[in-house]
Amino acid sequence: MTVTHHPRYLQQQVLDALSDTPVVCILGPRQVGKTTLARQLQPERSYVSFDDATLLAAARYDPIGFVAGLPQQVILDEVQRVPELLSAIKLSVDNDRRPGRFVLTGSANLLLLPGVQESLAGRMEVIYLNPLSEQEKQHSQHSLIESLLSGQIRPAISGLQSPVSGVAEAVVWGGYPEPNTRTEPRARQWFRQYLNAIIQRDVQDIANIRDGDELLRLLQLIALRTGSLINISNLAQDTGLQRDTIGRYLSVLERLFLIRTLPAWHRNAAKRLIKAPKIHIVDSGLGCALANLKTADWHRPDNAFGGMLESFVVQQLICQAGWVDNELRFSHYRDKDQLEVDLVIEQDDRLWGVEIKKAASVQGKDGRGLARLAEQAGHSWQGGILLYTGTSTLPLSLIPNAFAVPMDQLWTAIPNSLS
Repeated sequence: MTVTHHPRYLQQQVLDALSDTPVVCILGPRQVGKTTLARQLQPERSYVSFDDATLLAAARYDPIGFVAGLPQQVILDEVQRVPELLSAIKLSVDNDRRPGRFVLTGSANLLLLPGVQESLAGRMEVIYLNPLSEQEKQHSQHSLIESLLSGQIRPAISGLQSPVSGVAEAVVWGGYPEPNTRTEPRARQWFRQYLNAIIQRDVQDIANIRDGDELLRLLQLIALRTGSLINISNLAQDTGLQRDTIGRYLSVLERLFLIRTLPAWHRNAAKRLIKAPKIHIVDSGLGCALANLKTADWHRPDNAFGGMLESFVVQQLICQAGWVDNELRFSHYRDKDQLEVDLVIEQDDRLWGVEIKKAASVQGKDGRGLARLAEQAGHSWQGGILLYTGTSTLPLSLIPNAFAVPMDQLWTAIPNSLS
C-alpha cells in the first residue's frame, strides 16, 4: 500500500471553533492524526509536545509560569500528561479571551478528569477526532447517516449477483492511518506495537495500574465479545479479576478511546426493555488484531466477524455524525423477547434505527427488531435501515420508511432509485 493523504471532514468544525473560542481541544486515540490536523490547518502556530520530557517537567513544576511564557497562539500536544496545566490556562484565558489562543490535543478524555469541565466551561470547545472513517479513506462526499436523517433513501435494484466488495478489508484494516499503508501482516504488527506503547506510557499517565498485562488481557477479551451486552461478572470470571477491578479497567480503556459503551435506549412507557449497555471496540482494525481475525476468515461459517462488523458500522456512523450533527445521541435497543436493534439514533424527539447483518440476503425475520422499535418509538419513529452485504436497496415490509441497504453505502454514493 502507498501513503495517501486522507481528508479529515471535521476540519471545518475545528476552524469554526478557533474563530470564536479561546481554547479548542481535539481529543481522540493516539495516532489518528490530531496533531497533523491542527498543524495543517494553521502551520504558523507554535507547537509544544508533552512527549518531550524536558517540557513536561517544566510544565509540571510551574504551570502558571509555563503558560505565561507561551506564544500568543500555540498547540499543546498530549496535554493529558500534565492536567495541572488546565487551571493555568483558565487563568490566562480569563485575562485574555481572544479566540483561538490555545489548541490542546489529548489521547485521553480530559472531560473525565475531575473538575476539568467546570474550570474551562464557556472557554473551551471539545472536538473528538476518531480514526479515519471509510468515507474519508475513500474520499467520498456521500454520508449515509445524512441520507438516513434527511429521508433520501429509496429502493434501487442492482443487477449484480455477488455480495458487495471491500467490506472485509475495511473491517480488518480499520481507521488508523499508519496500518492502512501496510500489508495485512505488517498492519497486525503495528497494532501490537501500538498497544504496547499505550500500556507502557499512556495508561500510567491517567491511572495507577501496576499490571498492564491484565489490562491488555481484558481488552483482548472485549475484542472477542465486541458488540455484546456488558456482563461484569462474566468478564471477572474469565479474567480472574475482581469486579471492581474490571470496572476500573473499563473506565481506563474508555478514557483512552479504545472502547466505547453504548447505553440502552429506553422510554418510561416502554416496558420489558433490557437496560444493560453494549461494549464496542472503537476501531475494528485494532479489534481484529486482538481477536486474530484476518480477511481470509471473512467466510468462516462460525460468523466470527458478526460482532466486529457491528462495531465497525457503529463507529462509521458515529464518525459521520461528527460532521453532520454532533448533537445526535446513540444507543441500542433490546427487549426481553430478544428483539434488538444494533444502533438507535436520536435527534430531539426524532428516532431512527440501524440493524447490521453480514448476510448478502434479507429474510422477513431480519426486520423484527426494527418493527418493535418503531412500535415502541411511536410518533418519534422516522425510519430505519438494515445494512447487509447484498447489492440492492429494498423496502422492509410493514415497517414505515425502513430499507435494507448495501453495506458499502457507508462510503459510496446511493445508486439511482427505481423509477
